[in-house]
Amino acid sequence: MKRILKKGRLLSVIVASLVPCLAFADHAEKAEFFEEITIVGTKQSAQQVTGSAHVISDDDLEIFAYTDIQRILRSVPGVNLQVEDGYGLRPNIGIRGVPTERSARVVLLEDNVPVAPAPYAASSAYYFPTMGRMYSVEVLKGPSAITQGPNTIGGAINFVSTPIPTSSEGNLLLDIGEDSTTRIHTNYGNVTDSGFGFVVETHQWKSDGFQTIDNSNTDTGLDVEDYTVKLSYAPADSRHAFELKYQYAQQDSNQTYLGLTDADFKANPYRRYGVSALDNIATEHNQLILRHEFTINDSATLTTTAYNNEHKRSWYKLHRLNGQSWGSVIEEINTGGTSASAYQAILDGGDSSDGGVRLRDNNRQYYSRGVAFKLDVQAGMHDLEMGLRIHEDEEDRLQRDDNYTQTGGTLVLDSQGELGDAGNRVTQAEALAFYIHDTITMGDWVLTPGIRFEDIELTRREFTGGSDRVLDATKNRDNSVTAVLPSLGALYQVNDTLSLLAGAHSGFGSPTSKEGTQEEESINYEFGGRYQSNELSIELIGFMNDYDNLVGECTASSGGSDCTIGDTFNGGAAMVKGLEFSLNNRFDLGSSVSMPIAFVYTYSDAQFDSTFDSEFFGGVEAGDDIPYIPEQQMTLTVGVEQGDVRLNASVNYVDAVCVNASCGDFEKTEASTTLDLSANYQVNSDLSVFARLENATGEEDIVGRQPYGARPNKARTAAMGMRLSF
Repeated sequence: MKRILKKGRLLSVIVASLVPCLAFADHAEKAEFFEEITIVGTKQSAQQVTGSAHVISDDDLEIFAYTDIQRILRSVPGVNLQVEDGYGLRPNIGIRGVPTERSARVVLLEDNVPVAPAPYAASSAYYFPTMGRMYSVEVLKGPSAITQGPNTIGGAINFVSTPIPTSSEGNLLLDIGEDSTTRIHTNYGNVTDSGFGFVVETHQWKSDGFQTIDNSNTDTGLDVEDYTVKLSYAPADSRHAFELKYQYAQQDSNQTYLGLTDADFKANPYRRYGVSALDNIATEHNQLILRHEFTINDSATLTTTAYNNEHKRSWYKLHRLNGQSWGSVIEEINTGGTSASAYQAILDGGDSSDGGVRLRDNNRQYYSRGVAFKLDVQAGMHDLEMGLRIHEDEEDRLQRDDNYTQTGGTLVLDSQGELGDAGNRVTQAEALAFYIHDTITMGDWVLTPGIRFEDIELTRREFTGGSDRVLDATKNRDNSVTAVLPSLGALYQVNDTLSLLAGAHSGFGSPTSKEGTQEEESINYEFGGRYQSNELSIELIGFMNDYDNLVGECTASSGGSDCTIGDTFNGGAAMVKGLEFSLNNRFDLGSSVSMPIAFVYTYSDAQFDSTFDSEFFGGVEAGDDIPYIPEQQMTLTVGVEQGDVRLNASVNYVDAVCVNASCGDFEKTEASTTLDLSANYQVNSDLSVFARLENATGEEDIVGRQPYGARPNKARTAAMGMRLSF
């Protein structure tokens, strides 16, 4: 297929697409304008979906006031998490056995717009929305996620930002805690009689971190600033409604990929080696969304969304020691190799060889932009949704290597590299996506047939000459793929309380520009039932993902050192089977006391079906476990509420997991159980106070081994705060 997108021309396409909408002057009726850009909507709506869907509401988010998305997603069955920094700044999320590395195989959205820096060209999510400012979270799995893309195997996560209020309203949250942690979140908005609405918002988050760096005054914390403005216009006598959203975020965090040896972890899990003292990531993110909704008539609505995301980051971090990867250094010490003592001396602050410590400035810029059309039509028993998205994105790498000498426990610059000497390339993607999804209601039956079409073209160009960029045509890469993805879901309402559901869909994960790499393909099934009676709700879902080709991606975060960062690799056939269970209830204990409980459990059996060797997966035997997929995980949350007082405890358990298919020595995490506590008191209708204790029992477990070495769960951390409405 000819390229349908031309670089530099997409903006004109976006503008032109909105012009016809502006031309309509029919004022017959008011558009019912979206207050929140959702996929599912409410918890009640999720109960009617033919596939597995979960909504974490604003009330749910208030219980613990988390800023870490990985702690929040513990409440959703079927979600796999790979802990890295303890704050969820760049989380590793998988759904139903898809790889977790940088959430690359999960569709991430904010207000139903793709939010990964370059979801097609470089799907690893090195940007993640600030969770502390979100209003709600939607998680879709199975056939219900067919309306999203490009990665449709596991599911989609939509983060719903603060909606424009229907009247004058403001909110303020103040949160202070250990490690000099502070958080301020405030917003104010209103809608006038003329139909003009707005909300302005900021979220400020700082911390010194819970780790300590040897021989350094540098902290291990973060500084995140986030600003959002939304404007809407929906006159009472018009079928048209408009919303403009601008969001800006910047982050500065002293994060490293270097973990600990097992012996050092046992001695002090919250230690950081002094050789990582200069490791730091700085990012900037801009999002602009223009949305128009046209109510054609009582049964048809057309929504047009134009979006532009820009992201840039500079992650200055350790790369090599005397030419060896830091993963090799940690492995050598753990296994007692011949160089173990010399490497340990460097980690302990000893002098290195001249220029022996190499740091890389991982300097990258991204854009992601497009226009999407969605037509909703209700006709008799049919609720038809059709969508079209024209999209392009890009990753631009212009990186350099600097060499340092460690002397007296301090890094001293030996030589500075030139821009481009450690990566000088541009990867681009152009994509056309189209879907049709129908909800057919026939008495007690609901059927949801759907089909999605993806056409993707990928290019990668490498350069010499630093910032002057001279094309090296010998390294050009081109790849393209077209996918047709059918889906079918069904729900049968047995009676007023019980419903049964089943579904199947074709899963797809986009490849990279590397020739010979196939797209990720699977056939995915789910079946189960829901029970709802008064306060009691139960859901039991079985799922199976049958992969024709499981794809692995070489990333620094996965410990990649012997492969080209950004490349994907064929992993052959694989099977992921599992069971998801969730239960919610509220018990009346008398004397105006109630006890809400929530329990989620996931069982997963994730294995390779074939034997092969790979640059990424290494030597794989049929029956080996797919890395970072725990067999069992569960979360139990119990509360006690009386009047204005609300107490909650949440216990999370995760099995040990293999971090490599071989699962040899020092390639497995530890099983982990953590307890979080919270207390909320409603002082009056406008003011509440709260307290939170994370990891209350002070567990110190190896919860990750990637990128390079053992990593701890977040230390015991106390916080308190207040919420004020005005």
